[in-house]
Amino acid sequence: MTTLKGKTVLLTGASRGLGVYIARTLAKEQATIVGVSRSKSELDQVCSQINDFGGKGIGIPFDMTNVTELSTLVQQVDRIVGPVDILINNAGIEVYRVFVNYSLEEIQSIVTTNLLSAIELTRLLLPSMLERGSGKIINVASIAGKKGVAYNSIYSASKAGLILWTDAIRQELAGTDVNISAICPGYVSKVGMTVNSHVPIPRLAGISTPTYIANAILKSLQKKQPELIVNENILTEIMTKFLFAFGQIYPEFVDKVYRLIGVVKLNQRRADKLNDMAIMSNKIPTILTNTAVLK
Repeated sequence: MTTLKGKTVLLTGASRGLGVYIARTLAKEQATIVGVSRSKSELDQVCSQINDFGGKGIGIPFDMTNVTELSTLVQQVDRIVGPVDILINNAGIEVYRVFVNYSLEEIQSIVTTNLLSAIELTRLLLPSMLERGSGKIINVASIAGKKGVAYNSIYSASKAGLILWTDAIRQELAGTDVNISAICPGYVSKVGMTVNSHVPIPRLAGISTPTYIANAILKSLQKKQPELIVNENILTEIMTKFLFAFGQIYPEFVDKVYRLIGVVKLNQRRADKLNDMAIMSNKIPTILTNTAVLK
């Protein structure tokens, strides 16, 4: 897929976080972007930006936890713009907790939004792509799915599931002209937990701007890249890949590295910080990131 001009993109989690940057980047390619998110007002703002950047923006308010209603969403998209050429499963939820303090409701919400909704939306759209002999699916996962992380275990589990499911479907799609890829960013600046928790990221972990990640997603759409680990610091990216490969043989070593560079401490501080904020505001510390964060 060398050009996105005139292509129809269905983008979940479009109204905030990384989703906004993805929308802007694809808009510059003159794509038609159907943004899905719960907030109509925020979607309207993003669609206005899409139009300003040269694309065509259409917003459809929808709660991705309503998995059984996704068929209705797909029908609505088909009525408005016709077949979907590109699906970007970007919506995501994080809740930082000591594992035993998670509620069942929180666990279900995270897994449904991050994994089940992506699976079901793909299941509904894939037959049309196969019939037309063209299509691209991007699943925005996370490095947290490559290596489990303390105090964010459910998010890690959901993203690991997304990565392995992508891997399995890619093998099923071999020999077709429909491609599926997993994008695994590391820490992301300006959006999500970096902003909401007010806890600085360890220097050695590396960090990428959302614009850099959005451009990486664009490149993945233009090429056949089955899985992409994204870090703006190339040296950190290479070291991360090596670390994960070595971790398949010696996972305890990676545990030690994570503790050494401050990843575990960072997540513990985030969990404590959000818990304190929740107590002060009497709210559940749930962060709608619509992005992927390295753990």
